[in-house]
Amino acid sequence: MSELRDDPEWARQQDAAESLARFRDEFIFPDGVELYFAGHSLGLMPRRARDYVLAELDAWGRRGVEGHVEGELPWLPYHELLTAPVARLVGARPHEVVVMNSLTVNLHLLLVSFYRPTRSRHRILIEQDAFSSDRYAVASQARFHGYPDAVSEIPRGEDPAGRLDDSVALLLLGTPNFLTGEAFDVAALSRAAHARGCIAGFDLAHGIGNLELKLHESGADFAVWCNYKYLNGGPGGLGGAFVHDRHERADVPRFAGWWGHDKQSRFEMPGTFRPIPGAEGWQLSNPPILQLAALRASLELFDAAGIASLRAKSVRLSAYLEWLLRDHCELLTPGDPERRGAMLTLRVAADTHLLVRRLRARGVVCDARPPDVLRLSAPPLYTRFADAQRLATLLREEL
Repeated sequence: MSELRDDPEWARQQDAAESLARFRDEFIFPDGVELYFAGHSLGLMPRRARDYVLAELDAWGRRGVEGHVEGELPWLPYHELLTAPVARLVGARPHEVVVMNSLTVNLHLLLVSFYRPTRSRHRILIEQDAFSSDRYAVASQARFHGYPDAVSEIPRGEDPAGRLDDSVALLLLGTPNFLTGEAFDVAALSRAAHARGCIAGFDLAHGIGNLELKLHESGADFAVWCNYKYLNGGPGGLGGAFVHDRHERADVPRFAGWWGHDKQSRFEMPGTFRPIPGAEGWQLSNPPILQLAALRASLELFDAAGIASLRAKSVRLSAYLEWLLRDHCELLTPGDPERRGAMLTLRVAADTHLLVRRLRARGVVCDARPPDVLRLSAPPLYTRFADAQRLATLLREEL
């Protein structure tokens, strides 16, 4: 990128020169909103999502129960349409991933299998500022196993590997962190955890569709995520899970359900559960087709754009936004692009609730963490350099 300039015309020239600009028109912006910088909370609606969801509603009306096995896209294997695109996004083999449930449900299901505490090894390490649902989940699992004081937080900015020892059973990190936007080195931390005999798990709620992930290569044991942030799967949409294929046929404890049973005999209702090899074996129930349809619409766009190209644009966009705001706030997100995604977290000298309301009145959507923290994300599928320049101008005026 040429020398940065705080100039609307320069920003428009950057947009005209980049190949991903066409994807902005694939999304619907809320009424009265020109600048949407809250993709870290809820992604925008893909235009085609409406047609995909309505198509399944029509199929339900026309076919009733036969829609499970009839039609162009029968429901019985519908979730498999999403497997390959998700695998490409997270750098996994198809049998290592599955779209199912919500993030915290998936986290609990995998903790049942991978958190195996003993008297000498029962501690769980999470990052400071971990998302509350992760903290609640691991704390409840630790209490369930009889170790109420097992959870320890890694101070912000400290290398998690330095906290690993023989008392740690599980390392669980959100990457990027939901508050600060700090991204962790999944491969390095997985190696460090395994060297100390620990399980390495990751919450990718803010990572999938944002970072260029290589989960299989990293060696992480498992990961979970939601699909409604950068993946634009819709409010309360389905989550997903990754289980490394070295655990493909592992004899581990699990909470089982019929949709995770061997596909060939699933409808014979045998008395003994036989899990599908790979991540699908952790499924519980048949998934909601309407949510899968909405997510399929977005995944098609990610496949068309390519995560490598999206990540390259994201690095440039976030660097430009940081440069525009550098003299007007404190950046809490790491400055190194390798240690962050599309979101910047700022500390500002203002009441952020009031600031967000004032920005909304001017056509901007972002979010606040009171009293003085502002989160701004620039998802590259629908954010322009001109948007970043305009946002910075408005924010400086309000500050």
